[in-house]
Amino acid sequence: QVQLVESGGGLVQAGGSLRLSCTASGRTRSSVAMGWFRQAPGKERELLAAIRWSGGSTYYADSVEGRFTISRDNAKSTVHLQMNSLKPEDTAVYYCAARREATLLRGRPDEYDYWGQGTQVTVSS
Repeated sequence: QVQLVESGGGLVQAGGSLRLSCTASGRTRSSVAMGWFRQAPGKERELLAAIRWSGGSTYYADSVEGRFTISRDNAKSTVHLQMNSLKPEDTAVYYCAARREATLLRGRPDEYDYWGQGTQVTVSS
C-alpha cells in the first residue's frame, strides 16, 4: 500500500500562484508514476499532469500546459504541482495519485492505484 498526503491548497486571486505538494509513504517503490488530478463540482475528474519517478518524464493536459509544472523529489518521495496564472475555472478539489504501471503517462483515473484525500483550490475573480 502507498499512502498519499496532499498539502498546499487554499484561496488565491486570479493571476496568482499556488504550489501543491504530495508526499508518499509506505511501499513507495511499488509506484512508477504520479499524477495530479482535479475535480470540480458536477464535472469528471481530469488528469492535469503526470511524472515518472525514474527519469522524470512528464505529461500535461492542454488546459494547464505552460501554466502548471509538475516536479518530483525522489529522496523525499514528494511530488509538487506549481500552479501559476490561476483562473477561476481552476477552482476544484485537487488530488494526487500513484500508479504501479504506466506504459503511457496519460491515463484515466481508474488506471491509478492510490489516491490522496484531496485539497481544495479556490481561485477568486
